[in-house]
Amino acid sequence: MRLLSAFALVLAFATVALAEEEVKTEDGVLVLTKDNFDSVIANNEFVLVEFYAPWCGHCKALAPEYAKAAKVLADKESSIKLAKVDATVEPELAEKYGIRGYPTLKFFRSGSHVDYTGGREQDTIVSWLEKKTGPAAKELETVEAAEEFLKENNVAVVGFFKDRESKEAKAFMSTAVAVDDYPFGVTSSEEVYAKYEAKCGSVVLFKHFDEGKAVFEGEATEEALKKFVTAQALPLIVDFSHETAQKIFGGEIKSHLLFFISKEAGHLKEFVEPAKEVAKKFREQILFVTIDADQEDHTRILEFFGMKKDEIPSLRIIRLEEDMAKYKPETNDLSADKILEFVQSFLDGKVKQHLLSQDLPEDWDKEPVKVLVATKFDEVAFDKSKDVLVEFYAPWCGHCKQLVPIYDKLGEKYKDSDSVVIAKIDATANELEHTKISSFPTIYLYRKGDNEKVEFKGERTLEGFVKFLEGGKDEQPEEEEKEDTPTKDEL
Repeated sequence: MRLLSAFALVLAFATVALAEEEVKTEDGVLVLTKDNFDSVIANNEFVLVEFYAPWCGHCKALAPEYAKAAKVLADKESSIKLAKVDATVEPELAEKYGIRGYPTLKFFRSGSHVDYTGGREQDTIVSWLEKKTGPAAKELETVEAAEEFLKENNVAVVGFFKDRESKEAKAFMSTAVAVDDYPFGVTSSEEVYAKYEAKCGSVVLFKHFDEGKAVFEGEATEEALKKFVTAQALPLIVDFSHETAQKIFGGEIKSHLLFFISKEAGHLKEFVEPAKEVAKKFREQILFVTIDADQEDHTRILEFFGMKKDEIPSLRIIRLEEDMAKYKPETNDLSADKILEFVQSFLDGKVKQHLLSQDLPEDWDKEPVKVLVATKFDEVAFDKSKDVLVEFYAPWCGHCKQLVPIYDKLGEKYKDSDSVVIAKIDATANELEHTKISSFPTIYLYRKGDNEKVEFKGERTLEGFVKFLEGGKDEQPEEEEKEDTPTKDEL
């Protein structure tokens, strides 16, 4: 019996070894399939898995950084493995783990998994993983350890604390746990203090760009430290890209100055470089971001702001709250003085929100379906003598295109009515202070008498609309599918 058990154990180990041998690697990254996925996850404590599609541009951009991260971890003899799954070849795995976009990264620890929430650069990937698998802050006991730590990380945050039970030290450690994007270190070594001219109780962010380091000032709370790290860890002026989008929109600073520029035309040197002193002045209040209009991927962003390429270079400020509020300077003068004046006026609450509006077409009311723009909207929609049904649409929305013939028939039915108006408005080019649209098509009735706004949620058929207009406003079924507006990350 013992011999049989021993044989079974050897066979089991041989099977595992064979399974591991069969796992291919590409640039140090394990290639997973439905046949080897479970065994790799079961036999490795820590695995980061990228679900990708070969045609995905963002996946292609991530590939070299992912391979570099795998090499860094291998050189450190880390137990963390990097793996990837071609979700187009392994749809069962993609479905099992709820993959809805590419690339999606999931971190597996002893079989359980969480979403990867870090950036896409190799040093960020490595630091995020090391934080998830080790202490929140690395102990830096010698000058050599501190030098190596700062050398291998483009951005690193170090706490100089001898009393780890102090309120400040606890706030630092809780910040280290909460912030995924950057590595944290902590030291009580007098030699390290002397090397970096740091006082006990201080927090210093070291970086390989701009001023080289930033020292935290003020009361050390988790909220204040997170804001400090978010502001200081990014360059004074950040270049918008897929890789930086999460750090820009996911950070603690919710007001952003956007430079729409052309790198090919030399706008970085002409306008952006002189603005660095302004960016420094407002560093923890507003984030300065450049958006290169030469890149085809950024065309959608220009459209979102109602801008054309011939308006470049230009500035906008956005404030990220429940809705994205936009602000436009009175002049297109991009000198440092004018930028400072614009930013200060915004922070003082003296700049009005900029709402997009198209020019009113001369024949806006000639057809049965009236064509509205922002500047004409209130006059038509808030006419208390009429029920005004308005479709908020997007030119690129497939559901909106399908609705056109039905909505035109509805307009035709009520074209001679004295009490019903059928209208539409391009919500991507016209914005209203009182009505915010998040998906398309959205259809509202502005009711006669009290101007109450009632959303149409019924079937988008001629019969469905007529029933709604003629008394069925309070008996609507669930609304049909809509297409969402672009998210901040998609911008």
